Amino acid sequence: MSAPPVPPQRAAIALGSNLGDSLAILEGALSSLDRVPGMRLLARSSWYRSAPVGPIQPDYLNGCVLLEVTLSPKAVLTALHETELRFGRVRLERWGARSLDLDLILYGSLQLETPNLHVPHPRFRERAFVLLPLAEIAPGWIDPLTGKTVSDLASAVAGQNALQRLEAEP
Repeated sequence: MSAPPVPPQRAAIALGSNLGDSLAILEGALSSLDRVPGMRLLARSSWYRSAPVGPIQPDYLNGCVLLEVTLSPKAVLTALHETELRFGRVRLERWGARSLDLDLILYGSLQLETPNLHVPHPRFRERAFVLLPLAEIAPGWIDPLTGKTVSDLASAVAGQNALQRLEAEP
């Protein structure tokens, strides 16, 4: 017996890559996520180059997407982890280099804290490499913990890191 369907929700996903052909990996991940039953791509941000957090490693390419999902938050997280594995993700060290990193940032107005999943993502408010791309596609989304919009949160961290927005391909 399968789980009952979940009413459609918007989910914000942050993407990052700094190993291999990051641009191709990120574009492939977008296509892969859009093909997951119960997920539909609604919007995508520009890609941004950013300095890594953690150990010395190459710069990242980061971006965000909005998905319409009819999956539970746990099922979304499972789909994200399966997609990471498909693109060669190996978890060796915290904040280490990776071919693909997918994080569930927001899921509707849900607040959830389990041993394996926190929604909203606990550190997204501190990260320009998440907030600036997210503000491109969901500026008015309200953080259910602070009551602030994504745009307001992005403004608060805009000068934090030197992010370079990549120009769109012609």
